[in-house]
Amino acid sequence: MNIENFLLMLVWLGGLILASWVLSYGAEHLSTRFGAKFVGRTLLSVATTLPEIAIVIYAASAGLYEVAIGAGLGSNILMMTLGLALMLLIATTRLSKAPLKRIDVSTFKIDKVFLLVSALISAILLLDGYNYIDGIIFVGMFVAYILIALIEMKREQKINESAVIKTVEGKSAATPVHVLTNKNDMTKAILAFAAGTIGILVAAGPFIDSLQTFSEDIGVSTIVLAVIISPIAGEMPEKISMMILARKGAAGAAIAIANVLGSKILNNSLLLGVAIIAAMYHGGFFTTIPNSEMLWFQMMLATSITVVALIPMFKRYIGIRTGIFLVGLYILSIVIQFFAPVEIKPH
Repeated sequence: MNIENFLLMLVWLGGLILASWVLSYGAEHLSTRFGAKFVGRTLLSVATTLPEIAIVIYAASAGLYEVAIGAGLGSNILMMTLGLALMLLIATTRLSKAPLKRIDVSTFKIDKVFLLVSALISAILLLDGYNYIDGIIFVGMFVAYILIALIEMKREQKINESAVIKTVEGKSAATPVHVLTNKNDMTKAILAFAAGTIGILVAAGPFIDSLQTFSEDIGVSTIVLAVIISPIAGEMPEKISMMILARKGAAGAAIAIANVLGSKILNNSLLLGVAIIAAMYHGGFFTTIPNSEMLWFQMMLATSITVVALIPMFKRYIGIRTGIFLVGLYILSIVIQFFAPVEIKPH
């Protein structure tokens, strides 16, 4: 084992932890203006997925298509099981500053349905490989999701604005929520969000490189690196931000759940679109990312895990029991990896 590579990995991991803490601070305060769900779905999910997007772009542009797609699939498996489980463990125990008995997920119906549909569509389109037409479909799906999130945010803001009343000379008048938000706090939140995002971009690349080097030192195969190790690196900011938010009570937990669902929808849409664009850069406009036995196995596993993990999410409340179930599901997914098709090394 190369100790230098291991220490270097820890240094950049520390940078990611700090950047993720700053990012979560900004996201939490931005949610007071834009709403927890919208921030979690869009701003936070995109920012915390940036390292993963970088992995996909790097791999696909180098012609490593299975690594690129596999990293996204592995991320879905990791966060829909272990990621959500850790969030529930923190939010519902004394690890949280304001422990919750259970978390209401009934308001995330659109996200759950969109995630289910996007997972199934991404699997169906892989049957004959991914090409530029599929890339347009994936980007279109993500744009549609953002528009739906924006419309819902506007609707919720109107409801909140009409609910907040103040008395002016004996008369009642609606007070917009944004007026109640301190401008200095908003400035700090925006700056913190920007600083956290930049910090993630700066630290993620070196961390991923050092992690890959360390993995090579201990003899990890390409497919394990793509499906297990790469998602751990790519999802590190999201996991850290999610755990920090989960400690802050109901509002933080809401942002965390929205972040997980939103980022996985991003993986099934924009991330795949980015992979196709990077592949077109590598091989030309009409390049097709081919389906393979290995890739199809991982797609079926990721899709199945997503569907099963969503089952308890369609109830109104989830709690520690759901977290235990998701941990078991993650362990099962790792065991199933031993039955994956054997990777054929090029000569």
